[in-house]
Amino acid sequence: MFGKIQISNKIFWLGVNDRRKVLFENIWPLPEGVCYNSYLIVDEKTALIDTVDFCAGQSFLDTVEKYLDGKTLDYLIINHMELDHTGEVAGLLKKYPDVKIVGNINTRRIFESYFGAVSNFLDVGKGETIELGYHKLSFIMTPWIHWPETMMTYDFTEKILFAGDAFGTFGTLNGGIFDDEIDFNVYEGEALRYYSNIVGKYSGMVQKAFAKLVGVEIKCICSTHGPIWRSNPAKIINLYDKWSKYDADEGVVIIFASMYGNTEHIADYIARKITEAGVKNIKIHDVSKTHISYLIRDIWKYRGVILGSCSYNAEMFPPMEHLCREILHISIQNKKLGIFGTFSWNGGGVKNLLKFADDIKWEQVSEAVELRGIPAEEDYSKYDAMAIAMAQKVKQYKYNNIFV
Repeated sequence: MFGKIQISNKIFWLGVNDRRKVLFENIWPLPEGVCYNSYLIVDEKTALIDTVDFCAGQSFLDTVEKYLDGKTLDYLIINHMELDHTGEVAGLLKKYPDVKIVGNINTRRIFESYFGAVSNFLDVGKGETIELGYHKLSFIMTPWIHWPETMMTYDFTEKILFAGDAFGTFGTLNGGIFDDEIDFNVYEGEALRYYSNIVGKYSGMVQKAFAKLVGVEIKCICSTHGPIWRSNPAKIINLYDKWSKYDADEGVVIIFASMYGNTEHIADYIARKITEAGVKNIKIHDVSKTHISYLIRDIWKYRGVILGSCSYNAEMFPPMEHLCREILHISIQNKKLGIFGTFSWNGGGVKNLLKFADDIKWEQVSEAVELRGIPAEEDYSKYDAMAIAMAQKVKQYKYNNIFV
């Protein structure tokens, strides 16, 4: 805990940093850790919005009690049931057995599967509001961002949106809690990795949530992960709008699978030719070395994607196959695609990449190129058309924010 942090009149931040967890959801790396945010409103009636991961232990319950200062807890509002936000629910129910649990019908189903049946559940899925005194809360149903029960809580009084997992980011809060206290350039890559890994599959639902927020005045965004946006909430709103529309930056990510370096040499050659054609943002990744979490992030970030695979047992190289399967699962859209590969005694890499291309339906910028053995000097020119076509495609693109 950081000490008493006040967001607004009668609203307090209760958050913890987790630098010990290695993998988020036991799959996504956390080199910079992660934070969990909870929010307490101490009004005539009191409300806790989400809890934190169980890593906080007794310190979270002690902090809630301290901030309540003799009051009881009237409402526990659950925007999202995932256990990194409900880790302290069991302890709260023991300490405040009469607290009303606030959620929607899907919240209740998941809640009872974790904590057992409750009689004091308040279903706010039908437009109900809660008046705490000075503060008045309403609830916006935002299913599938990124679970079926997810919702947001809106404070009419202070125009604060408690957004659940939306607008969040990986990374701990290292002293700075509010957006005007940090350099967001440090967080932006982790914010996109969080979006693309956790929320991105449901980008269509993000756009539906935006439609529900049209006309809602938002002065502050309080997510369950990452900084609180009190000075410039439009910054993170614009990014989520951009990412959920699959809009991307001018640039190309080249991902190769190479056992002995031949495919890698071609990747470097293509990258150089794209640079000569005027594109500055180019990322090259070895699919065997870079965690898929970062590959997905960079694919999301840049307009152009070039995949190169050697053959392996007459198939695609297994880590490349894994990547292609994950791309299809997440259903990333609106990319420009180039394909190349190498083989020694039998093909398989390019053949299966072309099957992936048929499934994902990205626009291919040129014919695929496959080479047997080690590339000779004259072979490299075969990749020029791909590089030039890719550069032209990504340079034609420009994103315009719709929010201000």
